[in-house]
Amino acid sequence: MRKVVFAFNFTADGYCSHTDMIADEALHDYFTAVLRKADTLLYGRVTYQLMVPYWPEVAKTQGEPPSVNEFAQVFDSLEKVVFSRTLKQIEDRNSRLAQMPLREQVLALKGQSGKDIGVGSLSLASQLSAQGLIDEYHFVIHPVVAGKGPRLFDTMKPENALRLDLVHSRTLPSGVIALHYRRHA
Repeated sequence: MRKVVFAFNFTADGYCSHTDMIADEALHDYFTAVLRKADTLLYGRVTYQLMVPYWPEVAKTQGEPPSVNEFAQVFDSLEKVVFSRTLKQIEDRNSRLAQMPLREQVLALKGQSGKDIGVGSLSLASQLSAQGLIDEYHFVIHPVVAGKGPRLFDTMKPENALRLDLVHSRTLPSGVIALHYRRHA
């Protein structure tokens, strides 16, 4: 069965402020490796609209450093399923609106053959975590204290603590720490 994997950037004080991250070559290489294990990404509307059309345009123009261009190409190649109550259509060639509620869509995807299913949205990750549907977490902690921004579980909190087992940790040259966890069995 396919795994559901949540990978996201956090500041040292637990915020997810995209503007305060250290987006260097090593970070792009790390996330490119995570994405290569997936073939589907799940997004809420807000995060999706941050990512698309930006990354598909970078993939097309190849106008960034090599590690950024490679990330963009891998991102652009993946199917993106968007959960939205307001969007009626999506123009990106590899994106589609979800046809089922989140839980049912994820269970249907898990039952299909394929690679990992990535979760790229805090709101979706909060909901899926609360339902025990995320198999692995990649928490990438930046040496930054932001003091502001959204947090995981702002919108929905799990009833019980989520026990995780450390699979691997890695410190990038910038001081960013990448923590890879698996849900405790």
